[in-house]
Amino acid sequence: MEAQPEPQVQRLKRTPLYPVHRRLGAKMVEFGGWEMPVQYQGVIAEHLAVRGRAGLFDVSHMGEVEVRGSQAMDLCQRVTANDVSRLKSGQAQYSLLLNENGGTVDDIVVYKLEDDHFLICVNAANTEKDFRWIKENSRGVAEVENSSSHYVQLALQGPLAEKILQRLTQLRLEELRPFHFSFGEVSSIRCLVSRTGYTGEDGFELYCESDKGERLWNRLIDGESDLGLQPAGLGARDTLRLERALPLYGHELDETTTPLEAGLEWVTKLSKESFLGREALLKVKQEGIRRRLVGLELVEPGIARSHYPILKQDRPIGEVTSGTKSPTLGRSIALGYVVREEAELGNNVQVEIRGRKVAARIVSLPFYRR
Repeated sequence: MEAQPEPQVQRLKRTPLYPVHRRLGAKMVEFGGWEMPVQYQGVIAEHLAVRGRAGLFDVSHMGEVEVRGSQAMDLCQRVTANDVSRLKSGQAQYSLLLNENGGTVDDIVVYKLEDDHFLICVNAANTEKDFRWIKENSRGVAEVENSSSHYVQLALQGPLAEKILQRLTQLRLEELRPFHFSFGEVSSIRCLVSRTGYTGEDGFELYCESDKGERLWNRLIDGESDLGLQPAGLGARDTLRLERALPLYGHELDETTTPLEAGLEWVTKLSKESFLGREALLKVKQEGIRRRLVGLELVEPGIARSHYPILKQDRPIGEVTSGTKSPTLGRSIALGYVVREEAELGNNVQVEIRGRKVAARIVSLPFYRR
């Protein structure tokens, strides 16, 4: 009998900082097709470092799509829910890519580099999908490039982030407002320095050429140890974003979820003349949404996890999307979707945890404010 070929094993991608993470003893895990550090010294320690001092994340697995040309803004307007025309050069904007049904292709950040040049930061697992989606909808009117391999992206987050970064750059960081960015040298390395992040703390995201990423990381970590800067992994990134109720694609957002359900109507500018998904969203808005994203606080011991049922008097009313025990607050918190009629603040519900019904209540979001 003829031998059957062995199945091909999909090799995980690695960022240019992979050797750094190995030297630091990071625990590596698969995330969105990448081998990434989930923790170095421990999730809770890294979480509290970001809340109290500062942490440094390698987020180079995130994707970058660049749009260029005289009609670049028109293309960005068509494929994103927010209003790109409001941006000036040097400004960034949280936004969404939507499909024709109003479902979320991805949540993104759009950077206006110049009038005819935009950089779109997308989620790691969605990079190829987003690139194809934007390119297919460009209809040839603008140049669309997947430039992810050109960049290393670091996230410096925490109340001491500005003080740490200011030591290494001549940029006047106190003048850089949230969702604004500037180009400049950071320890002699040219970077795009953006006052953005995903932790609920003040901080910056730095983009540089991929071959300079390790040097930039080392300059930050080695030079700022006296201020308590420490490496932080994806575990802390997840607990930090959850305390701030920031959505994670694949949990709170997917292609069947509209921004109206996810509490992202503020991102969705239905007043724009036209964008993908607009007509579907107008219909949903007219008819009323069927479910809503809510915050949950458990009032009995337990930790709610993704896909756990949410109950009202033993009747299923929804499902948990993300949950953890908050290191900052010391309480078990979760996000989840419930039917619209049960989404009122203060509503007493239950989360079914491995067959056990645990009391919870719906609370206001975010769970944590700086």
